[in-house]
Amino acid sequence: MPVLTTPSRAPMEGLERLMCGYQQGDDEAARELIRRVSPLLLRYFLVQAAGRRFAEDLVQETWMRIHKARPTYRTGEPVLPWIYAIARYTGLDYYRRTRRVEVREEQVEVLPERAAPATSGAAAAPDLEEMLAGLPASQKEVIVMLKVSGMSIEEVASATGSSAGSVKQKAHRAYEVLRAKLARGVMKA
Repeated sequence: MPVLTTPSRAPMEGLERLMCGYQQGDDEAARELIRRVSPLLLRYFLVQAAGRRFAEDLVQETWMRIHKARPTYRTGEPVLPWIYAIARYTGLDYYRRTRRVEVREEQVEVLPERAAPATSGAAAAPDLEEMLAGLPASQKEVIVMLKVSGMSIEEVASATGSSAGSVKQKAHRAYEVLRAKLARGVMKA
């Protein structure tokens, strides 16, 4: 009967020592840590559905984050869970970024032909500047950030120095005004 053995931990032994050396600025310890752990990170990202195309980039991004966060590593703690936690969040951030892009963009093989400019005012879509003309500056700002720039409510709140609730309220009030304008046909030439 074959004997099942556990994979050797020999390549992973000493990671804590290498990490401590890396924290203290030892270049050789940093190189050795990267040499030992990078294949593990690459394998981790290769099995992730979203990361297959960009696994090597994600490994580099993870090492950049590890470098920034290295002072937070607590001596004596296992290194791999700490590194994998950073890798996990790197992957999640990448997934969120790509999802935002995929939702807003459509990949096409052939670019569509340029549409001819509309000749009649009734057939043309309302001009953005014209639509936003009657709104207060704070509501205009919120609408442009949310709908034109594609920022999230939290990002707009941070950019404007206000709360998320305030951003939602400004956006809601602006939407009501814009709906009323469109319903009345004010935007027609």
